[in-house]
Amino acid sequence: MNYTQNEKISQITPSTLIVGIDIAKEKHVARAQDDRGVEFGKRMVFENREHGFETLLEWVGKHQKAQGKKHVIFGVEPTGHYWLSLAYYLKDRSYDFVIVNPMHVKKSKELDDNSPTKNDTKDAKVIAQLIKDGRYSVPNLLEGIYAELREGVKVRDQLSKQLMIIEGRIQNNLQRYFPEFFDVFKDWEGKAAMCSLRCFPFPTDLVALTAEEVLAQWKTEVKAGVGIKRAQKLVDKANKSIGVQEGLRFAKRELHHLLDQYALHQQQLEMMEEDLEELVQEIPGAEEMIAIKGIGSMTVAGFYAEVGDIKKYRHPQQVINMAGYSLKEHSSGKHKGQTKITKRGRSKLRKLLYMAVRPLVAHNPTFQALHDYYTKRKERPLKKQQSLIALCGKLIRVLFVIGQRQCTFDGNKLLQGIA
Repeated sequence: MNYTQNEKISQITPSTLIVGIDIAKEKHVARAQDDRGVEFGKRMVFENREHGFETLLEWVGKHQKAQGKKHVIFGVEPTGHYWLSLAYYLKDRSYDFVIVNPMHVKKSKELDDNSPTKNDTKDAKVIAQLIKDGRYSVPNLLEGIYAELREGVKVRDQLSKQLMIIEGRIQNNLQRYFPEFFDVFKDWEGKAAMCSLRCFPFPTDLVALTAEEVLAQWKTEVKAGVGIKRAQKLVDKANKSIGVQEGLRFAKRELHHLLDQYALHQQQLEMMEEDLEELVQEIPGAEEMIAIKGIGSMTVAGFYAEVGDIKKYRHPQQVINMAGYSLKEHSSGKHKGQTKITKRGRSKLRKLLYMAVRPLVAHNPTFQALHDYYTKRKERPLKKQQSLIALCGKLIRVLFVIGQRQCTFDGNKLLQGIA
């Protein structure tokens, strides 16, 4: 992967044809220029289909021949997911493909005409100009097992989100029609609680039952942990319930539908996690990462889903920048502003690392010692939140080295030089 600005600029030579493309849902706009910014021909509009891509390559080939260019570099402003098909199409044909930051496009489009006007034709030219100046990055187009992991982790996250939504709707239903239910059961997912929700979810279903009948129904699902006292308590709460008494027929149907959906998504989530755990084991170094106390297989799967092949990176700082954990400050003259992280990059990776560091600080002796040192050292002690952010960078470095070398984690090396 290109890393330094000089390396990026050096790839743009007099024999390079730069093609800036503004991405849209149905039709894209392309403009071509050389390394000095001299534009060739008019804009080219092509569809987001195979015949459109072929037309683009024919148009580029004509400019190459007319201008004597041997090298072509395509660049886009990533818009949603619409650019991915073109990116993989060009990559499969061995073309150089890069992306520019949408924020850079927004801030630099007034340089040529001193106008905030925005349109597809203008944006395509701005994209080409940014590439000419080396202000681009190479996209991390995942392939093989890494692409499978990214898609699998995405589905897993969607299932987890759906489970949270359904759980909220179930609790909403109970709070309206049987709020006292939570006085008897702290966890609605328990076996006895789930049996109650299936068989007699509302007070009107319980008032006609005795405690013995409730207990007998529980015993068909639960062998231990429930008794006549809890059954009696549930019946008593039902008799004194303040829940809504109207609309019970369809409220009960809604609750049963939600319980079915919850069970289905939970089963799908378990299957997905099993598949991801099996898949991530195939990556060199993943087993050593999972062996670190406090790190699970889903954390490693999520890390590789965001980063891809770790061997394509030359330095862990590249991953730190990708996660948005690089530092920024606002200083001028004698004033020194507060240092914060940029939060530029992949937000999912940043969240994943932060959520992984918290259990590490709680259970891993090495990270416990580092957190204690950062927060209690004499010179420039960090606040707890700052320490966790610093440890995210440490974790990236640890995972980077293990992924590169497939070595086991040695906490003593991480603590060298720390009292």
